[in-house]
Amino acid sequence: MQTKIVITGGPGTGKSTIIKELAKRNFMCMPEISREITLNARQNGTEQLFLTKPLLFSELLLEGRVNQYLEAETKNSSLVFFDRGIPDVHAYMNYICIDYPKTYLNTSNFYRYNYIFLMAPWEEIYITDNERYENFEQALAIHNHLEKTYTALNYVIVEVPTGTVKERTDFILASIK
Repeated sequence: MQTKIVITGGPGTGKSTIIKELAKRNFMCMPEISREITLNARQNGTEQLFLTKPLLFSELLLEGRVNQYLEAETKNSSLVFFDRGIPDVHAYMNYICIDYPKTYLNTSNFYRYNYIFLMAPWEEIYITDNERYENFEQALAIHNHLEKTYTALNYVIVEVPTGTVKERTDFILASIK
């Protein structure tokens, strides 16, 4: 049986860095796909799809994350790490106060993960870039929405302490039973 593990948290908390470290240690990892969707939209003339058409962005993201989940099941790997999970989609929709179809919740309840690791906001490492437009206060609010969303879906959340990439990765691996 495959163990599915989500690394989630607000923007700029080190999720992708941890995923890269896990991949370097030869673990199966599914990358974050929101940047890919943002860059594709930009190539088609929409600068910030999440801001201009949030429901379309979220539908593309939901579909992509479900596809990742299904792709992971085809891999011959006992552990699979995901850079964000399916519930992150409606957590963000709650953050921006946009109504979304009930299918988002149904999808999150259907495709379940075994572990949820929440990366806490960490101002010292927080930076913005071309795809990350949120300031640190917004990142804190997103963190709170992610925590509420996963809790509402009856997940046990493990908060990852700050530290070096090695320390944080080792913490996650030691927490998986």
